[in-house]
Amino acid sequence: MCGIAGKVLFGSGEVSRGELKLMADSLVHRGPDGEGYYISSDKKLGLAHRRLSIIDLSKKGSQPMGYSGGYQIVFNGEVYNFMEERKKLEKKGYKFRSKTDTEVVLALYAEYGVGCLQRMRGMFAFAIYDPEKQKMFLARDRLGKKPLKYFFQKGVFIFASELKAILTQKEVKVSPNWSDIHHYLTFGYVPSPGTGLTEIKKLEPASYMIVDLKSGRINKRKYWEIDYNNKLDLGEDDLKELIVQKLEEATKLRLVSDVALGAFLSGGVDSSSVVATMASLSGEPVKTFTIKFNERKYDESEYATRISKLYKTQHHEFLAKPEAVDEVLPYLVERYEEPYADSSNVATYMVSKLAKKYVTVVLNGDGGDENFTGYMRHSKIKRDVWVSKFGVLTRLGAVLPLGRISKYLKNSSQSFAERYVRYNSFFWEEKKRAIYSNKLLDLVGRESSYKLMEEKFCENGARDARDRGLYTDMSMYLPDDLLVKTDIAGMSVSLECRSPLLDHEFVEMAARIEFDKKVNDRLDTKVIFKKALEGIVPRENLYRQKMGFSIPLDMWFSGGLAGYAKSVLLAKEARTREYLKTNEVKRMLAEHGGGKDFGPRLWALVNLELWMRKYL
Repeated sequence: MCGIAGKVLFGSGEVSRGELKLMADSLVHRGPDGEGYYISSDKKLGLAHRRLSIIDLSKKGSQPMGYSGGYQIVFNGEVYNFMEERKKLEKKGYKFRSKTDTEVVLALYAEYGVGCLQRMRGMFAFAIYDPEKQKMFLARDRLGKKPLKYFFQKGVFIFASELKAILTQKEVKVSPNWSDIHHYLTFGYVPSPGTGLTEIKKLEPASYMIVDLKSGRINKRKYWEIDYNNKLDLGEDDLKELIVQKLEEATKLRLVSDVALGAFLSGGVDSSSVVATMASLSGEPVKTFTIKFNERKYDESEYATRISKLYKTQHHEFLAKPEAVDEVLPYLVERYEEPYADSSNVATYMVSKLAKKYVTVVLNGDGGDENFTGYMRHSKIKRDVWVSKFGVLTRLGAVLPLGRISKYLKNSSQSFAERYVRYNSFFWEEKKRAIYSNKLLDLVGRESSYKLMEEKFCENGARDARDRGLYTDMSMYLPDDLLVKTDIAGMSVSLECRSPLLDHEFVEMAARIEFDKKVNDRLDTKVIFKKALEGIVPRENLYRQKMGFSIPLDMWFSGGLAGYAKSVLLAKEARTREYLKTNEVKRMLAEHGGGKDFGPRLWALVNLELWMRKYL
């Protein structure tokens, strides 16, 4: 894992080492083991790199790395099949001086150009300078595990792993993007390509960008898409065997490391499956790490302990307490650098700090829910699709006093996409507009987060509406929320996180499994995945009620966290005061508890206020 950055000037001026060093220094947490710089002969292009040594710890792995033909690369991530590709390239006459995957990526580009992306299996973000073609090639991995952000205006192109590196450059002046902030208050994150700042964008997952150094133009394209239509024609036993086989394959690839390696373990289906597989492939005990809570309904540690004892792992726990939040939250807001309201980032950061004391690489269970329907909304969309076949019920529901059933049937006139948003949003569209001041209403205009989801629902071309829901999770929630959470929490303490369940071949396999094999007629979720893991993971872990990885906001906002929220949101200097109705904020703070849970919404507002103070 590393931090990468670069700068291109299309007009007057020259790129200086000092400017590159400013960017690199802001990324030191991503790469504490070394730094490197490259400036082109005309001084119009510069690359910077911070290194976290994982494979080939020698100086031969230092970056920026050059290659025959004058290519220069800055690379962040891991290509797990690099040895396989290296052998193929050696047969073609290519020679290598290091043992790194970075050098293999350069050779793949030399041989295949943009087609090199189709041969890479892993997580990555990189930039390759091609002096002969006078172009720079930037790309991001298929699922979006590694970040890449950029600024492009007024004859300057700047990219980096984090926007805070871009902000070090004198050409960069930023302003809030109110559409991004509007969407943030619905989703709890800023959907790509937004960042919350108008002038800085994210390169979307499975995309690449060509920067033409002669014309000053950029061209962006997508190179991979998930196919949900070509379903596997296999029986249940064959499917279970295939799932276990691909899980073992993906996990084995991610055990290659020249530094200490462990795993996050919650005791849920996904992390348990990864730890069990690691234990079967490893010749020594797996080091495992989990978070504990005093609030029992949020504490999964007993399930993690069961897995630890079964597979004889070296287990470590950390107790999370509410009083730690007001200390760590401003730091996390600075680290996450975009408006971000997934409170589980607090726990992820804490467990990452714990793990870093013992290892430099961890495996996790990210992706299991998105592949195999682990969320309540997946059950609900199956129900919605079924009910939609009987449209007469909608009309009956509008006139019959059937309580919650009647309310549901009235809402069934909404599109699947709109309902999908509402099943997992912080503020519904009408709730946002009720709390917005007139100034923010004018700034946002008619922008709709529901419309954004509607567009995403239709983007993939999946025939089944339920698969379209899964696609939105894979293309929005996963890369812009979950993977951001893991990447920033881990890299803030120089910890590399790997996700076997997000191996792109594993994802492609899961997408080809019928939705009805994932959610059954009783609306149980992850059915085929759990069946595949029977005999590997204890039934108590497989079939317990899903808890989710989150912190006890409902309880903590009824205690000490309430005072902190008031001090932030109601302060005279609060930046959000002119954009939100103060009386509405006060009402939410006063009414939280007593049967009303405003915890997630208050958390979103506190994070927005702290973000505005830091980045605006």
